[in-house]
Amino acid sequence: MSKVKIGIIGLGFMGTTHFRIYRDCVPNAQVIAVADIDPVKLTGNISAVKGNIGNDDNSIPLDFTNIKTYETGFDLIKNPEIDVVDICVPTPWHKDLILAALAAGKHVYAEKPLCRNLAQAEEIAAAVKASDKFFNVGMCVRAWPAYRHAYEGLTAGKYGKMRAANFHRISPNVDGNNWQNWYMTDELSGGALLDMHLHDSDAIRYFFGRPKAVTSVGLTGFVSKDAVDHVITTYHFDDDVLVSAEGTWGAAVNTPFEMTFQIWCEKATLKLSPEDYKIYWTDGTVETPKIDDQGLPTGWHQAIKYFIDCVKNGVKPDKYQDFDSVYDSFKIIMAEQESIDKNSRIEIKY
Repeated sequence: MSKVKIGIIGLGFMGTTHFRIYRDCVPNAQVIAVADIDPVKLTGNISAVKGNIGNDDNSIPLDFTNIKTYETGFDLIKNPEIDVVDICVPTPWHKDLILAALAAGKHVYAEKPLCRNLAQAEEIAAAVKASDKFFNVGMCVRAWPAYRHAYEGLTAGKYGKMRAANFHRISPNVDGNNWQNWYMTDELSGGALLDMHLHDSDAIRYFFGRPKAVTSVGLTGFVSKDAVDHVITTYHFDDDVLVSAEGTWGAAVNTPFEMTFQIWCEKATLKLSPEDYKIYWTDGTVETPKIDDQGLPTGWHQAIKYFIDCVKNGVKPDKYQDFDSVYDSFKIIMAEQESIDKNSRIEIKY
């Protein structure tokens, strides 16, 4: 194929972000179709789209010249020219679109979270197993340059034994920032637990392996109607280590978005702050790693370009993920919800 032909379903914050990445940073990609239930967005007018990270100017319309527009994702999936279906709709509708796209013989890149509950995840798992097409989920932190640098050093044993780790993901209040305010309803979004904190829970599993159990506490209905808006989790491992993560979208609306970590190891402490990423070695030296992102500054850019290049070259996209690891992470976040609900430690069931 000359270029991988993309169809994007959903033109909210992530769908428009993906569109720009394909347009500006992925030479092997060509967006040939978009779908959204909002007819205004299908004109390219995305002025109503808001996000909690990034600096894109949504007052500038997107150019959909020579791009087919659809009112439903299922109609888009029927387009025989599309190679990859990119799904960026509200979480409860991921499953049906994923299944339809795989059944139609399309490769699929679906935004996180995988889906809304374990029953849906089981259906997706069966469909992925039965398909010969590529399937990736937008677990972008695995590919985010600073996180990737830390992961590669940790897995190579560069820093010695890990003793403790703490991850934070802090967002301003997103009430009113989305289509029909769907984030604010637990049934649809799963709250900050599933939409935001999931990234750090997944990173912990990716960095350190599967925890035995989780203990989570959360604030429900803090800014939303009935969802977990703020969560703190301790992850229990066999080794004598302490791992925790905190996530919220309950900060004041003028609070800057923040994603940070500190990882304490025998030989060094790794620290990602809002200002920089540094490694503090126990011999007293301080290192500021020089990370060549090759013009792909975020995990979104890195993961999407990698996936499309794999489709073009017929190479299984397994650098950042396989389905089993994504499925495991989803089970962990569901266990965290159960821990909050029951106010108890929950063993992870795989």
